[in-house]
Amino acid sequence: MSNVGLILVSLGYLTLLFSIAYWAEQRKRQGKSVIHNGYVYALSMAVYCTAWTYYGSVGRAAVRGIDFVAIYLGPTLVAALFWPILRKMIRIAKTQRINSIADFISTRYGKNFSIAIVVTLFCVAGIIPYIALQIKAIAESFDIMHAGRAAVIDSSTNWFFNDTAFYSTALIGFFIILYGTRSVDASEKHEGLVAAIAFESVIKLVAFLAVGAFVVWGLFDGPADLFEQASQQPQNASLFTLQGGASGYLGWTAMIVLSMFAILLLPRQFQVQVVENTSEQHVNKAIWIFPLYLFLISLFVLPIALAGNLIFAETGTSADHYVLALPLQADKPLLALLTYIGGFSAATSMMIVSTIALSIMLSNNLIMPALLSLPAFRNAVDTSIQKTILYIRRFSIIGVLMLAYFYDKWIAHQQSLVSIGLVSFAAVAQFAPAVLGGMYWKQASKNGALWGIIAGFMIWFFTLVVPSMVSGDILDTTVLTDGLFGWSWLKPFHLFGDSGMDYITHSLFWSLLLNTGLFCLISLYDKRNAQEVYQAELFVDINRFAGVQEQASTWRGTAYLPDLKTLLANFLGKDRAESILQGYARRNQIQLDQKQADPRLVSFSERVLSGVIGSAAARTMVQSVTKEEEVSMDEVLNILHENQQMIGMNKELRRKSQELERATRELTRANEQLRSLDEVKDEFLYTVTHELRTPLTSIRALSEIVFDNPDLPIEQQQEYLGAVIRETERLSHLITQVLNLEKYESGRQKLHLNAIDMGEVWRHTAEAAQPLLREKNLTLHWHLPNTMMLLTADEYLIRQVAYNLLSNAIKFAQHDIHVRATHNYDEWQFTVEDDGRGIPEEELVLIFDKFFQAKNQTLQKPEGSGLGLAICRKIMDMHEGRIWAENRPEGGARFIFTLRTDRN
Repeated sequence: MSNVGLILVSLGYLTLLFSIAYWAEQRKRQGKSVIHNGYVYALSMAVYCTAWTYYGSVGRAAVRGIDFVAIYLGPTLVAALFWPILRKMIRIAKTQRINSIADFISTRYGKNFSIAIVVTLFCVAGIIPYIALQIKAIAESFDIMHAGRAAVIDSSTNWFFNDTAFYSTALIGFFIILYGTRSVDASEKHEGLVAAIAFESVIKLVAFLAVGAFVVWGLFDGPADLFEQASQQPQNASLFTLQGGASGYLGWTAMIVLSMFAILLLPRQFQVQVVENTSEQHVNKAIWIFPLYLFLISLFVLPIALAGNLIFAETGTSADHYVLALPLQADKPLLALLTYIGGFSAATSMMIVSTIALSIMLSNNLIMPALLSLPAFRNAVDTSIQKTILYIRRFSIIGVLMLAYFYDKWIAHQQSLVSIGLVSFAAVAQFAPAVLGGMYWKQASKNGALWGIIAGFMIWFFTLVVPSMVSGDILDTTVLTDGLFGWSWLKPFHLFGDSGMDYITHSLFWSLLLNTGLFCLISLYDKRNAQEVYQAELFVDINRFAGVQEQASTWRGTAYLPDLKTLLANFLGKDRAESILQGYARRNQIQLDQKQADPRLVSFSERVLSGVIGSAAARTMVQSVTKEEEVSMDEVLNILHENQQMIGMNKELRRKSQELERATRELTRANEQLRSLDEVKDEFLYTVTHELRTPLTSIRALSEIVFDNPDLPIEQQQEYLGAVIRETERLSHLITQVLNLEKYESGRQKLHLNAIDMGEVWRHTAEAAQPLLREKNLTLHWHLPNTMMLLTADEYLIRQVAYNLLSNAIKFAQHDIHVRATHNYDEWQFTVEDDGRGIPEEELVLIFDKFFQAKNQTLQKPEGSGLGLAICRKIMDMHEGRIWAENRPEGGARFIFTLRTDRN
């Protein structure tokens, strides 16, 4: 593919990322957050899967076989502990407005500047090689696509404007600056970036699965065929099993441990998992979605590696290039292009998040503190420095990317993708004792953490970075062969004479041993200050003290409100600073009309600034405008526990208040129900009285006529007496229906369940209704199945429903009535249709109310009592069935009821 075409594809993909990020930012402004979603959160965590995963894991599998699984197994094991560990990290970070892994560690140990600086420098040293790995992968995949085959020209001699890596790095840097430095508050969520990262996670997964499926079922006849052919070659036989021996098992264990630490401590993982998290509940979805993602993206790693070994056995093609070389070899340009985009996604997502995380650390822990220490710059703080902070972060982004670019040119071009990635993993593993120990061990001290990290990184640098510098001709090879200063026990790959481990396991073992040993030993005998004790309590017992900082403060001294307002305004802007202070004061009932500031406002201001310039720098800035008094450790602990007890009491009071409110609402609701029932009772009695009075009035009037006129002709007397009998029957029927309805509503009516055939029920109903049908000259049409319709029901009551619906249809039909029955999986549905005038739409929901017909009579009195449909509904409720009415499109009404077939 031509250079121009590839460049256009890459630009088009980056434009798509721009569009997604812009769309997410717009949604945020509309109050519709995209990242406030557990699935987006879990997908953003897949930034763990970089070009190393996409290309390098295949390269490792082609040489080492299934031990590549360790890189995925470690995070999968940690995912089971996300709820107790990751959630605790998130809660701590939100409480303290922490914005980076360096900020997390320095905040835990008394907001110490020294630790913040050391962690930042070591993060940069450890992650720069990893970013260089992505640059290397992008450049190599570009060259492979351009050449159309897996033969990459050595680009280490190409620099800047003659180099693919330079242009791709510049484009990605532009995107990072545009959407990664929009706010000075580093703890503010990057909606656009997180949405773009989640999208890239989907793209790289789809692309990798596509090329894997093509290899297995396109180049071979399924996995069985592929594995059979591969097993026939002796060099592939060892790839199906874990390579044995002490070194093999130790290496496997070391890889698992490295990846377990990496998923928690890599700056990019901390950024998306902790800083960008919008809800602790999202961790629940990540617990299963993230391991599932790792499983899917590793599913075809070994098949692709085996296929590459078979097809490129004699070509000398690098195993790191198999993923892209196989589609090209098979002349599948579109699949190759999709694969290239997937690899581009894997690399750019890592570069974006890692660079943002490092730029925040560099800005907050190195550059800003250095500038704030200059008198000239400190004097300039009287005016807003928001733009200065943003420019510092943007230049930091450029600096990080340029360092990675130079590392790629000097060193990375001679190393495999996996070896570079493992070096970075081993670097961040040095933070494990300080982070995990600090979260669960109150005795952990600043000096223990500081010297442990320094010692661990010295071992890491000597055992992993120095050898890469030798391979890049920066150092002499005698360091490897003879040892540092000629001392054989200081050989990078055989430190202290050890020779039983591979170089990664060797480095991890000695670095963590020294790191953890110093951390524990110094912490046990170190004396901690009040600030360390305070932070230790908050970190370890965050679930108890999560609300303490919002409502309390251990700060003691003298501070003036105008000074705090000016300080916040310089970093946040006057309007936002005023809004934040007023909101906090309102929540905590603090007066802002006084000159001296409440201690809680001082602590709150420090936390707000922590999100902008880091906790250590924020503490320094607050101290510059206040006069703080020394607080003893006992005082700190007492304040913490008193506030914790106060919060507990407030929670209990709030709980009781809520219970009281709930009880009040329930009483109000019960009172309304009683009032409603009373109204219904009065209406029912009124309607029943009215309905009873009507036939009684007719009976009395007709009887008086016959009684007062004995000379009436016998035919007329018979006519009046016949009317009396009909009204008496009507009265008796009404009384019977009222009594029946009362029994149904009171629950006194019991069901007598038996197996019944609904076909027989409908036939008996039709026979009973024949006189009415003949009288109105109506035709009854049956649409019943030929099979038996067996149900378990009370036959007498169901017959009553059927007769009521059929007689109701007879009243309003003009010519035809239809009765239908259909079976819907677990129920029978019966329909009675007429071709009358239908039912007004507003009355469809009222038609089953008691006396609805009687209460809504207009010009003439309708037939019936108005209780028939109400009784039908009660009977259906007793049978756990349904009944409703609707209008037919062709005119008329239909009444439908259902009965379950599985009723016991």
